Amino acid sequence: MNRRDFLKAGAAVPALSLLPEALLAETTIQENKNKFPNALQPKMDGDVKVFELFIDIHQQEIVPAFKFHTLAFNNQVPGPEIRVQQGDKVRVIFKNKTELNHTIHWHGLYVPWRMDGVPYVTQMPVMPGQEFVYEFVAEPYGTHFYHCHWGTLLHMQSGMYGSFIVENADDPIKKQFPYEREYTLLYSAHDTNFIRNELNGMLERMKERMYLTKKGRFDKERFAVFDTKDEFAEAVKNGYQPPYVVNRRAPSDLPQPNWFTVNGKSYPFTPNLYIKEGESIRVRLINGGTEEHYLHLHGHDFWLVADDGVPVPQPWQQNTLRLSPGKTLDIIIEGKNRGIWTFHDHDTRRVTNNGLYPGGNLLALVYEDMPAEEAGLGMMAKKMGLNSLPIVALDE
Repeated sequence: MNRRDFLKAGAAVPALSLLPEALLAETTIQENKNKFPNALQPKMDGDVKVFELFIDIHQQEIVPAFKFHTLAFNNQVPGPEIRVQQGDKVRVIFKNKTELNHTIHWHGLYVPWRMDGVPYVTQMPVMPGQEFVYEFVAEPYGTHFYHCHWGTLLHMQSGMYGSFIVENADDPIKKQFPYEREYTLLYSAHDTNFIRNELNGMLERMKERMYLTKKGRFDKERFAVFDTKDEFAEAVKNGYQPPYVVNRRAPSDLPQPNWFTVNGKSYPFTPNLYIKEGESIRVRLINGGTEEHYLHLHGHDFWLVADDGVPVPQPWQQNTLRLSPGKTLDIIIEGKNRGIWTFHDHDTRRVTNNGLYPGGNLLALVYEDMPAEEAGLGMMAKKMGLNSLPIVALDE
């Protein structure tokens, strides 16, 4: 079958459901809401908002026909969104349902140091079957996130991240740019081969450590933990070889991401950003991965209004921004150019699925009030000899 015949045949496949006309269907718009983080509902204990998070192994489908095992908060990747008001008293009950150690770091939040989630610095790791309670006051205002700080190289790209939004009734950004809707987008990068191999290896090592602990055979050198730096240095003098000397991996074995996701999905199942003509929307961008992203919006400039949650004194108009690992940036998009527009990483290595372009963090800004006649592609299809024109390309 040549490419022309393939395209003719392709006109009848489910890709048609993603034609512009279908993008504007009410059912599609409603289904799209499920592609953004679910808000975790708190229980009240007096004046304290109590949230419950657990971690377990979960199988995540990022595109049809491809799944991989993740470490998921509440069986979601990304984890559920925690949204509170500035000054709220917050309690998070964290339960570990896996056979690995974990913590939670509250990235960008002013928590007490014992709540910061750094193992062997602020707390002991939360071991299998255990729970830990984090308590703090929600400060400062803005877009933040949470993630695991144990085995971070593996655990973050395995899905252990989620958004944490601190609102303020006197929102300075909304005063300057009145917006009707907002969206949260969490970006990540995944080396699925590394995740599979390392996750299996860590589970085996933890089984050994748990067995030795139960048998009273805890050994600091085997576990690679010491009470002080001097104790560690003395062990080395006496012949102890630290794990980085007998390294389990070479630099070439470090993660080389082959999948790139937005809210846990890759193109063509990434979320759409819906907007109306004359409307402004706020988009919260969070990089929970290890790669830099250079996000470019077609057909528009946008306003950069917050950097790491902090409102920018002088909003900056641009159409491409750099979202580094650990960064959060907030932008305002104004509905001034009706159409269907691409919003993607301009480092197109990140717009691939397992090395195949297009994929990854490619998504669309869609004007939901666009007239149907504008969305039609019938004329274009007829010029190509097709009944209708598919817009989902999986191999260009």
